[in-house]
Amino acid sequence: MPVAVGWRRLDMVMVESGMATSRSHAARLIADGYVTVDGLVADKAARKVAPDARIVVTNAGLVGRGGLKLRGALDTFGVSVVGKRCLDIGASTGGFTQVLLERGAERVVAIDVGHDQLDLRLVMDPRVENHEGINARHLQEGDFGNRFPVVVGDLSFISLALVVDGVVNVAADDGDVVFLVKPQFEVGKDLVGRTGIVSDPNLHRSAIAGVARAFELADWHLRETVESPVVGGDGNREFFVWLRKKS
Repeated sequence: MPVAVGWRRLDMVMVESGMATSRSHAARLIADGYVTVDGLVADKAARKVAPDARIVVTNAGLVGRGGLKLRGALDTFGVSVVGKRCLDIGASTGGFTQVLLERGAERVVAIDVGHDQLDLRLVMDPRVENHEGINARHLQEGDFGNRFPVVVGDLSFISLALVVDGVVNVAADDGDVVFLVKPQFEVGKDLVGRTGIVSDPNLHRSAIAGVARAFELADWHLRETVESPVVGGDGNREFFVWLRKKS
C-alpha cells in the first residue's frame, strides 16, 4: 500500500526533533522498546510516520536499557565507584556511563567501536570523555592516562575472550572489572538456535566459564556472577561477571 505524502522515517523524525542524537541512537531506542507512536510501541526505525504522529520516548530518564542492568550488578557485587575514574567499554548510548555517574564516579571515559551513539546529555557532560572508533582488542596501557580502578563493559558480536588483553592493559591491579556476558556471542554459532536465542542453562554456564578461563590466563579471578535483571533486546538471558586481579 503506498505511503501518504508527507510520511517520513521514524528515526529521521526523531533526530530532527531532538529525541535522538543520531539515526543509530534512534534505532537503539526503538529496538529497546522506549519509543511509542500514537500510543503503540514502535517496531522499526524505518517505519513511516504521519506528519501529525505523536512520538514519545518513554525511557524514564535513562539513556539505554544497560543502565537498568548495571545498577543491579553493582549492588549485588558491592562494587563502589564513588570518586573513581571509570572506563566504559562498548558504551553505545551510555547506559552504563549514566549509572556510573549517578553512583558517584568522578569521571567516565566512554569508548565504542561505533560512532554517534552516545546520548547528547552525556556528550555534553564535563565528567564524560567520549572516544569513538575504539576497538577494545587494541587497548594499551597508557591509552587514557593512568589505569582505571573500575572497568565495565557491554559488547556485542564478539567474544569477551578476545578483549581480555586489552581490558587488563588498562585496568588497575587493584581494580574491579564488571562485564556483561552474552551467551549468544560466547558459545559459537553452531549452538545458537535458529531464533538467535540460547536457552540451555548448560550453555549459559559454559559461556560464563569460558570468559572466566580467559581472564584467569591473565591472572584475573572471577569473584562472582549474577544474572541480569533485564533480558537482552533479542530476548537472550545475560549475566554479569565481576573480576579482580589475583593477589
